[in-house]
Amino acid sequence: MKNREFNETNDIVYGVHAVTESLTANTGNKLYIQDDLRGKNVDKIKNLAAEKKVSISWMPKKTLNDMTNGAVHQGFVLRVSEFAYAELDMILDKAAQEENPLILILDGLNDPHNFGSILRTADATNVTGVIIPKHRAVGVTPVVAKTSTGAIEHVPIARVTNLSQTLDKLKEQGFWVFGTDMNGTPSHKWNTSGKLALIIGNEGKGISQNIKKQVDGMITIPMNGHVQSLNASVAAAVLMYEVFRHKID
Repeated sequence: MKNREFNETNDIVYGVHAVTESLTANTGNKLYIQDDLRGKNVDKIKNLAAEKKVSISWMPKKTLNDMTNGAVHQGFVLRVSEFAYAELDMILDKAAQEENPLILILDGLNDPHNFGSILRTADATNVTGVIIPKHRAVGVTPVVAKTSTGAIEHVPIARVTNLSQTLDKLKEQGFWVFGTDMNGTPSHKWNTSGKLALIIGNEGKGISQNIKKQVDGMITIPMNGHVQSLNASVAAAVLMYEVFRHKID
C-alpha cells in the first residue's frame, strides 16, 4: 500500500544534485534515504540535512520508487516547500543592475526535461531570469528540478498570466525582444548588445502567432544537415551561449 504522504509528487525533489541544492537553499522539509544505501553521498547529504535541521527517514527502494513514479532518484528524495516563483518585477530589478541582461521567455514549453535542461544552461550562462506562462505550459516539477541539477535554486523563474502584456512591459523597460524562426538573422550575426529578451517556442508548434507579432526580430540557427530543426533545449542553449560568448569576449 502506498503511503498517503507520498501521493503528491509536485512537492518533492530527488537525485543527489537536486536534493543537495534544495537542502542548501533551505527549502527541504523531510529527507528520505534508501535504507541500504552507503557511501560518500549518503554521509554528505545526511550531514547537510542535520545541519539544516531536516528530519531523515530511511526507506526501502520500492517506497522511493513509488514516491517518484519510478524515476531515477539515486536513493534520495526530499520533501520541499512549494516552489517559490519570482515576481516579474524582481527579475526586472535584477536586470537593471546588469550589463547586457538576457531574459529567457518560454512560450508554451511542455516537456519538463527540456525545461530542466534550459535552466541548467541558463545558470551556466548567467541568464538574468526565466519567464513562463501560467497556463498550457510546464511549471517547476520534480522532473524539472532533477534535470536542472539544482539550477532552479539559482535562476529566478517568474510565472505570468499574460505573456503578451509581459512583452509590452519588457519593451517599456528597453528590452529588444527576439524569437527563433527558420527565416531570420543567422545567430552568428546577431547583435547581442543591450537588453535582450529571447523567446523559445513550444516543442511542436514553435512560438504562438500573437507572440510572433510582438518580436523585434527573428534569429535563425544555421544548419547544414538533413534535420532542419533542433530540440527546444538545444536551440535555447546555442542561443544562450551566443549571447554569453559576447559578454566574455
